[in-house]
Amino acid sequence: MIDNIVGALPLVFNYTTLSVIFASALFGLFVGAIPGLSATMATAILVPITFFMDPVPAIAAIVTTAAMAIFASDIPTALLRIPGTAASAAYVSDMNGLAVKGKVGQALGISVFCGAFGGIFGSLVLMFMAPKLALVSLNFTSTEYFWLALLGLSAAVMLGTGSVLKSLLSLGIGLFIATIGLDSSAGHPRFVFGVDAILSGVAFVPALIGMFAIPEIIRTLVHKDTSEKAPVHVSMRSLFSGLGSTLYKYKTNVLRGSVIGNAVGILPGAGSDIASWISYAVSKKMSRHPEKYGSGHDEGLVDACSANNSALSGAYVPAMVFGIPGDSITAIVIGVLYAKGLNPGPLIFITKGVEVTAVFITFLVANLLIIPLGLVAIFASRRLLQVKKSILIPFILIFAIAGSYAIDNTYTGIVIMIVLGLLAYVMEENGLPIAPVILGIVMGPMLESNLVTSLIKSDGNFLDFFSRPIAATLGVVTISIWLLPSLFGLLRKYQKAQKSRYS
Repeated sequence: MIDNIVGALPLVFNYTTLSVIFASALFGLFVGAIPGLSATMATAILVPITFFMDPVPAIAAIVTTAAMAIFASDIPTALLRIPGTAASAAYVSDMNGLAVKGKVGQALGISVFCGAFGGIFGSLVLMFMAPKLALVSLNFTSTEYFWLALLGLSAAVMLGTGSVLKSLLSLGIGLFIATIGLDSSAGHPRFVFGVDAILSGVAFVPALIGMFAIPEIIRTLVHKDTSEKAPVHVSMRSLFSGLGSTLYKYKTNVLRGSVIGNAVGILPGAGSDIASWISYAVSKKMSRHPEKYGSGHDEGLVDACSANNSALSGAYVPAMVFGIPGDSITAIVIGVLYAKGLNPGPLIFITKGVEVTAVFITFLVANLLIIPLGLVAIFASRRLLQVKKSILIPFILIFAIAGSYAIDNTYTGIVIMIVLGLLAYVMEENGLPIAPVILGIVMGPMLESNLVTSLIKSDGNFLDFFSRPIAATLGVVTISIWLLPSLFGLLRKYQKAQKSRYS
C-alpha cells in the first residue's frame, strides 16, 4: 500500500492534474449553484472532454466536479429555498430558516466544513477498506433493499414537522406520484390518462424545483406587504459568527453523519440522496430537541451535510471493486474507467494499484478544495441577501423554468414543475409537510421494484423477508421504529395510572 501511495503522488501532484482539478472545482461550483442543474448533469457534460485526458486527470475531473456540485447545491437551498439536489431537500427548511434568521454564513459554513470532513472520511475509508467493504455490499439482495427503502420511508414520518397523520398523508401523496408511468414489472401504464410524455414517470428534478420554488414565489406575491424585508447588510466578520462553537458542539454528529453516509453510499443504488435523508432522520430521532428541526436548527444540518460527500466516496467502493454503480455518477465513472483501460474488478488493485491509489488521493484533494473555494462562493453569494425578494422572484422563476426544461428538453418538465408547485402551495397552506412527498417520490420506485422482485423470488412467501440475517435485522429495526413510539406512549400512560392509583 505504501509503495502504491509513493508511486501515485507524482500522478496527482503535477501541473496538469492539479489544473484539471482546480478547473473542475470551479465548474462544479457554477453548475451546482444553479437550481435544476445536478451533479450528475455536470459530470455527464465532462465525459466527452475526458476522452482527451490521461486516466488520473480524467477521473479527477469527475470526482472534483461531483464533490463541488453537491456542496454548491446548498447555496440556492439556503438563499432561495430551492434545493439543488434531493440530498439538500432533506434539510431545506433548516438551511433556509437559518438564512432568514441572518445566519446564512453558519448554514453554508456547516455545509462547507461538514461536507469536507465527510468527503475526507469517506475517501480514507475508500482508500484502505474498499475491497472488504465491497464484499459486504454484495450480500444485499432485493429483500435487503426493500427493507432499506422502507426504513428510509419511515424517516419521512420523523422528518414531518406536523402530526404523524399529516406526515403519512404527505408520504402517501409522494408514493402515488412515484407510481405514475409504466409499471416496473409488467410495463403497464398507470395514471397517465393518455399522456405519453409521462409514460417514463414524473421527472424528479422538475418536481423538486416546483414543490419548493413555486410556493415561495406565490407566498412572496400574495403576502408581499408582510413578507418583504429591507435589504440586510452582512459583513464578512459576522458571516461565520458562531460557526466554530456549533461545529465543536456537534462534533459527534459530524462523525455519525459521515459513518452513516459512507455505509449507505456503499450500497449500490443508494447514493448521497438517500444517505442524507436517513442521516437527517437519525439525527432528529436522537436529538434532545427534535421539535426545533425544520425551523432553522443547525443540528440536523451537521449530520446530513457530513453524510452527503461521505456517501459520494462510498459509492465508489462497489464501482471500483465489482463494476457495480453505487449511484448515477459512478455509473458514468465506470464508463470512463473502461475507456481508460482501468477495468473495474478485484484485480484492478493488483494490476493498476498505483493508478487506483492516485484516483483515491484526488478524492482527498477535491474535498480539501471545498473549504477555500466554498468560502469564496459563500462570500460572493452573500450579496443576494441584500436584494429584496420581490426583485429576485423573476430570476428564481427563470432558473426554475430553465432547470425543469433542461432535464429532457421538453415542456413536460415545466408542466410538472407548475402542477406540483401549486399542489405544494396548497399543502403547505393547510399544514402538510413537503419533505415526505419528496422522499416518497425518491424512494417509491426503489421500494416497489424490490418488493415485486422479492415476492416473485419467494413465490409470495412474506416470511422470506426475514430469512436472511441482514434482511431480518433491517426488518426488525424498521418495525421497531413503527412500534416503539406507541409502546412508549402506552408505557407512560400505564406509569401515570399507577402513580395516580397509589397517590
